[in-house]
Amino acid sequence: QARLEESGGGLVQTGGSLRLTCVASGRIRSLAAMAWYRQAPGKERELVASIVGGGIINYGDSVKGRFTISRNKAMNTIYLQMNDLQPEDTAVYYCNVPSGPYWGQGTQVTVSS
Repeated sequence: QARLEESGGGLVQTGGSLRLTCVASGRIRSLAAMAWYRQAPGKERELVASIVGGGIINYGDSVKGRFTISRNKAMNTIYLQMNDLQPEDTAVYYCNVPSGPYWGQGTQVTVSS
């Protein structure tokens, strides 16, 4: 059974930083690609960042220059370093593996103004 476990969310003030972690385990078809999505109340889920293979990376326009995705392949883990957080970054952040697709349970990020 596939499992994606996120951690690292929380409450932070505007301009602060958080680091999210997602650990994949179990029977997963392929971990070549992994990604972070987020969903704010009343909005559709959107791509935050993705990483493929040896390091092909894409970011959503709203987070470019502030967020950094990275991975530890040996540990089946990806990270999302979030800097200069803004109130509009408030959302539930989900780890995703497209090969399933597989989704984590989500971790709440709240940025206070």
